[in-house]
Amino acid sequence: LPSAPALAARRGTAFHAWVEQHFQRASLLDITSLPGSGDQDADLDADLELMKDHFLQSEWADRAPVDVEVALETWIEGISVRGRVDAVFRSGDGQGFVIVDWKTGRRPRGEAAATRAIQLAAYRIAYARLHGLDPELVQGAFYYAATGETVRPDLPGAREIAEILRSVPLDTADQDGTRG
Repeated sequence: LPSAPALAARRGTAFHAWVEQHFQRASLLDITSLPGSGDQDADLDADLELMKDHFLQSEWADRAPVDVEVALETWIEGISVRGRVDAVFRSGDGQGFVIVDWKTGRRPRGEAAATRAIQLAAYRIAYARLHGLDPELVQGAFYYAATGETVRPDLPGAREIAEILRSVPLDTADQDGTRG
């Protein structure tokens, strides 16, 4: 029998794949590499049908994404930052963009929430640079499918992210010397 984390990973992967299908975009990725397939904090009790229902009632369901599954990479103060954004939408005023990270786990609190916001902030910087935008025109949000809640955390800028990244010990660096 699969272990509980494997079951949660499959639920997260299934939700991400379903959202992609909802937006009628084909994924060029292997299904096991989708964000959410490795969520360590995925909700083991999450009900896929309930997550779908929450999504269909959310502000995101009827909006057309500008981008889906965007691979990003940038350098912040000499540190390579890489990741993948689940979806990008035009902001409500039409002047900017909102990066949305679909989450199938429970909303974190405290330090865990702050850490997650740093990741989203780095993605915001990378997306802005990729498209030649002022980072202030790119917002970020987490959508928690288990509860149907959208959270828009305050996101630090590149300088604050660089300070945080510099505090990460070098022994956590990847084999190629990059962190991330």
